Parts: sequence; C-alpha cells; structure tokens
Amino acid sequence: MKNYDMKAYQKKLKHEMDEGRYQHTLGVMYTCAALAMRYEYDIQKAQLAGLLHDCAKCIPNGKKLKLCEKHNIQMTETERRNPFLLHAKLGAFLAMDQYGITDKEIISAILNHTTGKPNMSLLDKIVYVADYIEPKRNKAENLPEVRKLAFVDLDKALYRILSDTLGYLDKGSGEIDEMTVKAYEYYRSAQEAL
Repeated sequence: MKNYDMKAYQKKLKHEMDEGRYQHTLGVMYTCAALAMRYEYDIQKAQLAGLLHDCAKCIPNGKKLKLCEKHNIQMTETERRNPFLLHAKLGAFLAMDQYGITDKEIISAILNHTTGKPNMSLLDKIVYVADYIEPKRNKAENLPEVRKLAFVDLDKALYRILSDTLGYLDKGSGEIDEMTVKAYEYYRSAQEAL
C-alpha cells in the first residue's frame, strides 16, 4: 500500500474543521485502527478512511449542494432536502480530489459511512461502526452494548446500529435515507439466516 502523509492530512483537517468535529475524527481514526487490529485488516488504510470520513462535514449545506452540482455528484431527493447527508458523497470526492486518495476501498468506506449499504466490505463496516462507537460519542441508544459487540461480531454490531438508527429516525428525528433501509434489510436477512 502507498504511504500516506497522515500528519499532513491531520493538519489540513484541523484547519478545516471545528474542534469538536476534529476530535470526533481522531476518535474515529483510532477506533478504526482498533477494529482493524481485531478483524485483521490493514491498519493504515483503516486509519486513513477514518481520518477522512468527515472531510466534507463542516462545509456549509448550501455549498455542499453547489459543489455536488459542479462536480456532477448524483443526489437523491432526500439528499437535496437534507444536504447535510451529502457530506459522505462529497467527502469521497474530496478524498480523491484534494487528498489524492486512489484506493477504491477507502473511497467506498467514506462514501458509505453515513447510510451504510447492502453487502459492505470489511473496511466499509469498520468505518461505519467506528463512526458510531468512537469514544466522544455519548448519545446513541444502546452504546455500551454496541461498543462491546463491535469487538465480538462486527456484522451483529452493524445490524444493531442500523436498527437503532432507523428506530431513532422513525420517531420523527429525521428523514430516512432509502439506502439505510436497504442496508438494514440486507443485514436483517443475513442475521436471520444464521
């Protein structure tokens, strides 16, 4: 694997993010490393995907829409109504365009860290789960249980996060992206098949 200048990326992100988002990003990066060790995945790739997963998060929503239009990034109607959801798609683009990332697994993990998707790769799962369980998170339902589960069975943890997320959104806390529903249905079927 190519050697990436993690320090330079961290410096750039620290300049572009507010302090809370930057601390969250570091937490995700380190949690990705821990999960990569546990599941025998490339630690540097996992750290890099975790570090860059929110690289577009602090861009104002109006600008996210304009950048997606400018760079022909496909948007769903749900994303147009809720442009904060675009940070994953825009982040994947910026990882390639601004950070020089060419590794398709890393780009996929950034692209899918918010909604998930059916049949996620190991790195997709690591970043998705790490984003939910990193040490600075404290509001998610069942968090202590999910944190333990993440190091025992990554697929069960992923399914639990998808289920809890849909339950939270279903209570009127936000619009549900159709990809999250598809991911949930895929992993529900996979869990039922065990």
